[in-house]
Amino acid sequence: MTTSREIHLKSRPVGTPTAANFETVTVTLPAPGAGEVQVRNTWMTVDPYMRGRMNDVKSYTPPFALGEAMQGGAVGEVIASNDPSLKVGDLVQSFFGWREAFNAPAAAVQKLETHGLPVQAFLGAVGMPGLTAYAGLLRVAALKDGDVVFVSGAAGAVGQMVCQIAKIKGHTVIGSAGGADKAAYLKSLGVDHVIDYKAEPVGPALMRAAPDGIDVYFDNVGGEHLEAALMAARPFGRFALCGMISQYNATDMGEGVRGLIQAVGKQLKLEGFIVSTHADMQGAFVKDMAEWVAAGKIQWRETVENGIENAPAAFLKLFTGENLGKMLVKLA
Repeated sequence: MTTSREIHLKSRPVGTPTAANFETVTVTLPAPGAGEVQVRNTWMTVDPYMRGRMNDVKSYTPPFALGEAMQGGAVGEVIASNDPSLKVGDLVQSFFGWREAFNAPAAAVQKLETHGLPVQAFLGAVGMPGLTAYAGLLRVAALKDGDVVFVSGAAGAVGQMVCQIAKIKGHTVIGSAGGADKAAYLKSLGVDHVIDYKAEPVGPALMRAAPDGIDVYFDNVGGEHLEAALMAARPFGRFALCGMISQYNATDMGEGVRGLIQAVGKQLKLEGFIVSTHADMQGAFVKDMAEWVAAGKIQWRETVENGIENAPAAFLKLFTGENLGKMLVKLA
C-alpha cells in the first residue's frame, strides 16, 4: 500500500481563484492491478489553460470534477509494475499530475527517453509548451521570410520558445513582458525589441518598435496586447491566438476588443488553436529541438515550487505574473 497526497478542486472559482478553491487529500493506493503500473511523480506542471477547466462549462476538454484529483502533465518513476511493457525504475510521462503517486493502465503513460535533458524539460521546452510555440508559429501563423513577429507573454513557457524559434528562423522579434527581470531575460535571448508593459503602454511602445508594422502576432495575453497588434498589423498579417490570460478570470464574456475592424480592411487572419490539433508535428518538433538544443540555440527558464501542497500557490502565481518561463512543481 502506498500513501499519496493529491490536490482536489474543492469549489469552482468565481473570478480569480483562491487557495480556498483547493484542498489537499491523502489517499492510499493498492498494489497495481493486471496491466497497471504505480508511478511516483517527481515533477508536475501548472498551466493557464487549467483555469478554464475549473468552470462547469462545455469546452474542448472536460471540466475538473469537484472532490476529485485534478489532472495535468507530470513526469515520474515507476515504483511497481504489473505489465511487461514497463519495469520498476522506468521514467514515464503522463497526464496524472496534481498528485504524488497514482495507479494507471500502462497504456495511459508514456515511457520517457530523456536523451540527456532534464526530465522536467519534457513538461516545458521540449514538451507541450514547446510544441505549442512550434505549431503556432510555423503552421498557424505560417511564418515566412521577412516577417516581423510580435509575441505577448514573451517570457512565459510558450512565449520564450516562440521568440527563440523566430530568431533561429532569422526574423525580427518584438517581445512583451511585465517587469525589468523579464525584460532583461528577453534581451538575453536576442529579442530585438522588448516592451515592458508595466513601464509603458503597449500600444505606443509597439508602434515605436515596429514603425512599419508587424506581420505575425502570437497572442498569449489578449486585451490591450491584441488591440495594439491589430493597430500595428500590416495587410495580410497572421495572428496565432494561443491564449488570452488577461481574460481567464472574467465573470462574464470578458472585455471587448477595440479596433477589430482593422481585421477587415487589412485582410488579417486571426486563428485560434489548441496544440493537440497539431500533434502530427511532434516528430518534426522533436527533431528540430534536438538539433537546436545541441547547437546551443535554445535555452529556457523555469520557476519552481516545492511540494504538492504548494501546487495551488504555483498555479495562482501564473495570474500575478510571478513566473519567469515555465512554472513547475517539484514533488520528489
